[in-house]
Amino acid sequence: MFSANDLEILKNKGISETQITEQLNFFRTGFPKMRIKDIASAENGAVLVLSEKAKSEFMADWKNYLKTNGKIVKFVPASGAATRMFKGLFEFLEKETEEPSTTEELIFFNHIENFPFYEDLNEACFRNDNHSVKELIDAKNYKSIVRNLLEKQGLNYGALPKGLIKFHAYPSEKRTPVQEHLLEGALYAGNTNGDVNIHFTVSSEHLSLFKFLIETEIPKYEQRYGMNFSVDFSEQKPSTDTLAADMDNNPFRDDAGNLVFRPGGHGALIENLNDIDADIIFIKNIDNVVPDKMKAPTVEYKKVLAGLLVDAQSQIFDYLKQLNKKEEVCDELIESAKAFCHNMLNIYEQDEMSREEWIEFLIQKFNRPIRICGVVRNLGEPGGGPFLVFDAKNVSSPQILESSQIDTKDPLQAGLMSASTHFNPVDLVCAVRNYQGEKFNLLNYVDKQTGFISQKSYKGKELKALELPGLWNGAMSNWNTIFVEVPIETFNPVKIVNDLLREQHQ
Repeated sequence: MFSANDLEILKNKGISETQITEQLNFFRTGFPKMRIKDIASAENGAVLVLSEKAKSEFMADWKNYLKTNGKIVKFVPASGAATRMFKGLFEFLEKETEEPSTTEELIFFNHIENFPFYEDLNEACFRNDNHSVKELIDAKNYKSIVRNLLEKQGLNYGALPKGLIKFHAYPSEKRTPVQEHLLEGALYAGNTNGDVNIHFTVSSEHLSLFKFLIETEIPKYEQRYGMNFSVDFSEQKPSTDTLAADMDNNPFRDDAGNLVFRPGGHGALIENLNDIDADIIFIKNIDNVVPDKMKAPTVEYKKVLAGLLVDAQSQIFDYLKQLNKKEEVCDELIESAKAFCHNMLNIYEQDEMSREEWIEFLIQKFNRPIRICGVVRNLGEPGGGPFLVFDAKNVSSPQILESSQIDTKDPLQAGLMSASTHFNPVDLVCAVRNYQGEKFNLLNYVDKQTGFISQKSYKGKELKALELPGLWNGAMSNWNTIFVEVPIETFNPVKIVNDLLREQHQ
C-alpha cells in the first residue's frame, strides 16, 4: 500500500507505518460512542459546589503549597488562528453589496471606536487610503476598513493567532491575550520567590511574533509587579499529524500522488503537555481572558481549584503509600479508600471484588494523573460537558464529552446529553507526578478510542480527516477527575470580534 516515497515521508514526520494502519482502521470502523451512566451534576454529587468555608480552606492550602519547591506552569494553547473570530467580516468582503446589512456587521461599524485596535486600524487606513476610519465610513467605503484590518497591507489580523490580537484597552497600553495571561498567571501561579512559568503552544509561522512580544513586554511587567517571568514555547509535533482518507477510506493523495496529512487537533498537545517539567500545571484557553478590573473571580477560583488539587493529591498519596504495604493493609483502610474513590473521585465498579482485588483496583485507580476541572452552569454556551461514563470494563468515572462522542440516536443517551447541567470552559489544574515524585508519562493515559472523523475538502476534493482524542476529552480519559462548579464570571471567551464589545472586555 505504501511506496518507498511514502515510507520516507512517514519517517521524516516521525510517524510509524503501524500508526497509519491504525488510523486507516479508524476511518473504516469509526470510533465507538461513549456510554453515559449519568450526567455530572451538583445534585448527584459529581460536581462539587463549594461553601465559602471550603473555598477559604483550599485557598489557604494553595498559599501553603506556593511556599514549597513545587514547580508550577501555566499551559496555554495559543496556536489557533483568529480566522473564525473574523468570519463575519470575511463574508462581508465577499458580498456584492458595499454597505453593512447584518446585525453583526452593523454592530461592528457602529461601535468601531470601542475596539482596542481602533487606533492601529486608523493608522493603517491613513497609510493605505489617506483617510481615517471615520472618513471612510462617511464615504461608505466600509470594505476598505475591513481590508485594512484583515489583510497583509494593514494589520493582517485575519492571518494572526488570537493571542496576538489586541483585546483590551488601558489608559497606558493595549493588551493582547498573551499579555493578559502573563499578568493573570502572576496573580495565582507565582511562587513565593516571585517566579512565574508560562508555556504557550504556537505555530511555527508565528513563533517569532510571539517571542518579540514577550521580549518587549516582560521587562516592564517584571519591574511593575516584582515577578520573574519564564516563558517558553512549543509547536505541535509533525508526528501528531494524521493521515487524510478518501471517501472509500483509502489514503488520500494530492495531484502529485503524495500522502496528505492534517493537524491532529488540540488532542495532539498532550505530547507538548507531557514534555513539560512541572508538578502542577494550569490549563486555560488563549481567548478566555479579561481586563484587570474583572480578574478577581478568576484569580480566586484558580487558587481554590489548585488548593483542592493539592489537598486531594495529598490524600491519594497517603492511601497509595499504605495500600502498597499489601500485607499490612487493614480492612478499615480499604473501606476508607473505597469511600474516597466513590465519593470524591466518583469512580464506581460494577463487579464484586475480593479483598486482594480491591487493593489492586484502588492502587491502579489512585496512581494516575489528577485534574480538577472547573465547570460552569449550562447557559447555552458551546463546549463539552461533564458526565459519568462507563469504560470497556464497566467502571464508571467522570469524563468531559463532546456531543460527537455521544450516541444521539439512542433516546436514553440523547436525553442524558440534553439534561446536562454544566459545560466545560477549559479551566483545569493538573498534578502530573506520582506518589514517589516521578513524572507520569501522560501518553499512557490516553483513550485512543475517543477520536472523531470529520469531512473536509482539499482543492475541491472531499476527504475524511481524523482528529486525535481531545486534550481535555479522550487524551485525559484515564486521569482522576474532580468537577467543581465555578461562576460564569470566570468564562469570557472571544469567539467573534464583536465579543470584544461585551462589558467584560471593555
